[in-house]
Amino acid sequence: MNSAHDYCKYYHLESYLFDEVSPKFQQTNTLSAFDFFCIVIWKANRSKSKIARRLLDRGYSELQGAVTALMQQVAAAHSPKEKLRVFLEDWSFRLPMASAILTVLYPEDFTIYDVRVCDVLGDFHNINNKASFESQWLDYTQFLAAVKNLGPENLSLRDKDRWLWGKSFVEQLHEDIKNTFSRS
Repeated sequence: MNSAHDYCKYYHLESYLFDEVSPKFQQTNTLSAFDFFCIVIWKANRSKSKIARRLLDRGYSELQGAVTALMQQVAAAHSPKEKLRVFLEDWSFRLPMASAILTVLYPEDFTIYDVRVCDVLGDFHNINNKASFESQWLDYTQFLAAVKNLGPENLSLRDKDRWLWGKSFVEQLHEDIKNTFSRS
């Protein structure tokens, strides 16, 4: 086996996550620490050390044990609401990262809570700042519904999220070029 070829699949990390990691999780209900941190890096590379510390601070001596425990808890949760609760309340994740991980694990039930998408929707910027889980959940379900209802009708939930992100990217780049990348 040509090891150089094996590394190519990580170049397009999102494809690796949705083509390999997601189906593997659906079959096994668990993730390796490597695949878990591929999701973290895909969402926010700058957060990987903070997430690792958060996992280890729960009393684990190594990351694989913490990831396994987290995945067992998520898989055992019986509804999308309870799966999100595991991340936000039990493991102290923030909504953007929790929703990214859950989107890879359950792409039909979750979408990524992202500021770019909030900008296009013109709403939902403060979900992450809600004090109670119940408030976050209620607002997240409204955010999810808004994502489902915007964009081309024939797209999957994941592709609607991509479409909204791409729309934000294009609009922002046009604005930046118009302003010669100067801060206003």
